[in-house]
Amino acid sequence: MGRAVQSDLRSGAVLDLGSGGGVPGLVLARLAPGSVWTLLDSQERRTEFLTEAVHELGLAGRVVVVRARAEDVGRRVEHRERYRLVTSRSFGAAGITAECGSPLLAVGGRLVVSEPPSTDENRWPAAPLLELGLECRRVDVDGLGFAVLEKVAPTPEWAPRRVGRLGKRPYF
Repeated sequence: MGRAVQSDLRSGAVLDLGSGGGVPGLVLARLAPGSVWTLLDSQERRTEFLTEAVHELGLAGRVVVVRARAEDVGRRVEHRERYRLVTSRSFGAAGITAECGSPLLAVGGRLVVSEPPSTDENRWPAAPLLELGLECRRVDVDGLGFAVLEKVAPTPEWAPRRVGRLGKRPYF
């Protein structure tokens, strides 16, 4: 990963969006002992697994598991524009990931998204991203499929839209 993203991992609050089985959240939390993590997933079975894994790996002091919808968490004061880094792997379409990730990021923070093997060059369109306060800085970091989106402005109050709207009408 790029130097800036590695720096974000060393300190500050980090959130893994749609943690599922814990990749990359649990792995990166183990590799970056100075970081404080929130693993976010909406499914009970997944969050139960993540909670057990956090305890078994000895990460309970700096990794918390939150069972909630990203759309709801992005509107909560304790999470809104708080995180220096948000990671995402297989969370959803690009527009949904950007709309859910942007409200969680502090200005200057980064959203790092694992990309599919063949990525459409229009996957991260500049104008809609900027409306969410994001700019796409890099795609394909160190030969791996990652998009790095930087938070350059506050997220508009309307984002994220309420649960159910994103899947039916993705922002882009």
